Amino acid sequence: MKEGRLADSLVLSDTKGNPLRKNNFDRNCYKPLLKRAGVPDIRFHDLRHTSATMMLGTKVHPKIVQVLLEHSKSSTTLDTYSHVIEGMDQQAADIFDNWPVTESEG
Repeated sequence: MKEGRLADSLVLSDTKGNPLRKNNFDRNCYKPLLKRAGVPDIRFHDLRHTSATMMLGTKVHPKIVQVLLEHSKSSTTLDTYSHVIEGMDQQAADIFDNWPVTESEG
């Protein structure tokens, strides 16, 4: 590819170095990949939600998730994915029930 071409700044490009068209990507790449993997037919954007949900559900700090999703504020991330945090209140209560942790315990 020649230096300075548009494709040099793209993560993915078509065979001519131009931006991928969503419909072509879905039809030719993404949907066949889902089918081969045995994954339900979900929108590409749903992968973003799945990854955010998995990160928050496994206790990745919300600030890290915010940065990865490129949200301007962590409150946006928390507001969008608050359903993931449900149940974590019990975990917090359990931690405080066992406070303080002695050196021999932890």
